[in-house]
Amino acid sequence: MSMTTPPGWYADHGVPGTERWWDGNAWTAHTRPAGGSVPPYQPPYQQPGMAPLAPDGGPGGGRRGRGRVVAAGAAGLVLVVAVVAGVTLLGDDGTTTPPPRATGTTSEPAPSSADPTGEPGADPTVLVDQLNGITLPIPDGWEKSERAVDRAITMTTVADRECPGESNRYCPYGRVMSFTATQTDAATPEALAKEDIQAASDALYDEDSLGTRFYGGVTSYTVVKSGPVTVAGRTGYLVRRQVKTAEGPGGYVQSLAFPSTIGAESLITVRFGFDAGPEGPPLSGMDTITEGIRRIGGTTGGGVGSSIGP
Repeated sequence: MSMTTPPGWYADHGVPGTERWWDGNAWTAHTRPAGGSVPPYQPPYQQPGMAPLAPDGGPGGGRRGRGRVVAAGAAGLVLVVAVVAGVTLLGDDGTTTPPPRATGTTSEPAPSSADPTGEPGADPTVLVDQLNGITLPIPDGWEKSERAVDRAITMTTVADRECPGESNRYCPYGRVMSFTATQTDAATPEALAKEDIQAASDALYDEDSLGTRFYGGVTSYTVVKSGPVTVAGRTGYLVRRQVKTAEGPGGYVQSLAFPSTIGAESLITVRFGFDAGPEGPPLSGMDTITEGIRRIGGTTGGGVGSSIGP
């Protein structure tokens, strides 16, 4: 939201039929049904023949006029806030009482603009790839990553352990990342998935961009599944490998490719890395996550609001 947008009730596009309070700097946790008792902000009334209002709310006739209006407005705002606070917090006998809860107003976690998914206050059970217009279900025992890895929107298992091939470092048992396919000549989901599976195997189980081998490197691999699949209403393609590593039990890597649901329908890649062994995620989870991918605005997509103001 622009810093010049005044406080008020505005439509929450993530929850149809609901308005959310903007305090002038950020979205708050307070919502209400659309058209509630407190009216939304209205621009100042302008009498016929008055000079046009400048963007800062003052007359367009120069710095001096703007300064007077801003000063008067600030003084009036301070007075109103003081009166409202006094009436709300003090009872008839002068004792402190909690403010009454407004009818029809709910309290929710405030949207956070720091979410790397780009979806402020997003549902913790949904990973939002705002750029590509999709959401992925977050299984039990998984969480959103604190940062985007290699420009990808990422989730990992909550549980981790010391990396088999690298001391003093910890690796999650499972990783899933979504990103737009770039630097590729692949024109179809099948071509992209078959091309990406090697890069996915190298990145997840061989060595990272700094040359660190957390699993001692990949020693061999076997393709265990490949074929077309429907993803968010689009026809995609997946390739799944079992990889053996020099250290640890190895794992399973999957490259899933499908057209975006928005814009020019550029190809999206979703990479999966599940450790093998009894502590790794069940392999069926790859299919569950794939089947649960939705277009933002679909049956399971979206968060509670937007970082872009009204």
